[in-house]
Amino acid sequence: MRTIDPDKHAARRAAILTAARSCFARKGFHQTSTAAICAQAGMSPGNLFHYFPTKQAIIGAIVDQEGSETAAYFAGLQGSADAYGALLDFMDLVLALAADADFAGLTLEISAEAMRDTDIAARVARNDAGLRGGLQTLLEEAAAAGQIDAALDPAQTAGWIAALIDGIFNRVAVDPDYAPLAQRAGLHLLLARFLHPVRATAAP
Repeated sequence: MRTIDPDKHAARRAAILTAARSCFARKGFHQTSTAAICAQAGMSPGNLFHYFPTKQAIIGAIVDQEGSETAAYFAGLQGSADAYGALLDFMDLVLALAADADFAGLTLEISAEAMRDTDIAARVARNDAGLRGGLQTLLEEAAAAGQIDAALDPAQTAGWIAALIDGIFNRVAVDPDYAPLAQRAGLHLLLARFLHPVRATAAP
């Protein structure tokens, strides 16, 4: 019986996911064949099925990978000295990812597949809950530090910010002239006006 090298196995699996991400983003999930993924990854079709039994398993693993990366990102922000600044940095990252044609295309492909496949939908929902949870923690820390309005409900506010993120990617899909990176100042202003306490004006 052949002994499996864990490092080599993990590296080949990662190469398949990287190749699949590129193919799905540029050609679409259903338009991409396993042969195309193999060609991109530089391996034979028979070899691919040692790692993933189906193309559906590949996109499921991609969704899980994105969820793990998001969780790791927010875990690294816990206890930040500047929670509001960390939130703005994250939103800047969102704009950068939306400006990446491959990443934006893959995000929309995953969203579309979640509408068709209950397993993918469950994985996407789990990722969304993780995203909102990470945002909520940042908002709670920012409120505790007096950086944002403490009267805001952090869970509801995290939901609105998550909806804003979805909107950015949808705008990329429908408006070819939309430039995400050019929206940074406006996005920061929108968040500031939404999150900061309303200052009472002095009576004349």
